[in-house]
Amino acid sequence: MPSSHHPALARAEAFCQAYDLRVPILLAPMAGACPASLSIAVASAGGLGACGALLLKPAAIAAWVSEVRAATNGGFQVNLWIPDPPPTRDATAEAAVRGFLGRWGPAVEVAAGDLAPMDFTAQCEALLQAGPAVISSIMGVYPPDFVSRMKSRGIRWFAAVTTVQEALEVEAAGADAVVAQGMEAGGHRGAFEPASAEASMVGLFSLLPAVVDAVQIPVIATGGIADGRGVAAALILGASGVQIGTGLLRTPEAKLSPVWADAIGRSRPEATLVSRAFSGRAGRSVATAYARAAAAPDAPPPAPYPVQRGLTQPMRDAAAKAGDIERMQAWCGQSGALAQARPAADLVRELWQDASALLR
Repeated sequence: MPSSHHPALARAEAFCQAYDLRVPILLAPMAGACPASLSIAVASAGGLGACGALLLKPAAIAAWVSEVRAATNGGFQVNLWIPDPPPTRDATAEAAVRGFLGRWGPAVEVAAGDLAPMDFTAQCEALLQAGPAVISSIMGVYPPDFVSRMKSRGIRWFAAVTTVQEALEVEAAGADAVVAQGMEAGGHRGAFEPASAEASMVGLFSLLPAVVDAVQIPVIATGGIADGRGVAAALILGASGVQIGTGLLRTPEAKLSPVWADAIGRSRPEATLVSRAFSGRAGRSVATAYARAAAAPDAPPPAPYPVQRGLTQPMRDAAAKAGDIERMQAWCGQSGALAQARPAADLVRELWQDASALLR
């Protein structure tokens, strides 16, 4: 990247040098939407690839890492959710949810809510064995012992946060960088406390400078960034780099369902909403017919995560098979209309060229 005396460019250049990158652009680690092909493309353009490993068993994590390393020498992060406490179950409430979902897809069996989470400890061991450049977290803080073992192997820790208080918490716990997630972001919100995810929503351009002023470690901006203007603005506000999710989901390497990719491209900022109706955790999606109906006053409250994810699985599977966007889990940030259906490597290079030109 070009040397410059502009403070924003100089900060980004220092971040790139620290992580052996050519551009300060990171792929967001999106569970279920991070095929190896997308990270290979982003890394080939000089950015940092990503694997959202929430739903992957250790063998699948190892396979993803092997596929990426076979195709590129570029770096990548592997991300896990910090587990919530076991959910409180309510048979009557779940029955109401099953009845509601039965109007949107196949009948939902009682046992559908008995979804067991992945073995977090085994996943953590798989991450250490894989030895990525970066291990990242969302929804909380890694246990101190795991942080120590990570650092002893020379692996950096990037921690996603949604508030200033969370940023201070991860800095104190040893994070190497903070990923400040604005409320514009698509997919699940990274709030540490599930119950307050909606109440604590802050836009990126308010959250980012506040976090930058509060911590001493680098801050990476994410949420609603999908073109060079957004990249430049984030750097001016103090970010050392940016993380992009929705903005890369229409690329061919993302291998997204065509109807989902098309819906992203058509989505205006107001055409998305934050809902717990898919998984039980707050997340931003396209405002589909199901998501809107689930938000109606007469709809039953969603079950907690991961119970709701299990209950909605039959509907989501049927919708994916039918290509029916109105029932699909179509995560999308508020800048989806800026996402381009172009090769990911070309897009990453252009994002940085456009941002650099604005900062000269």
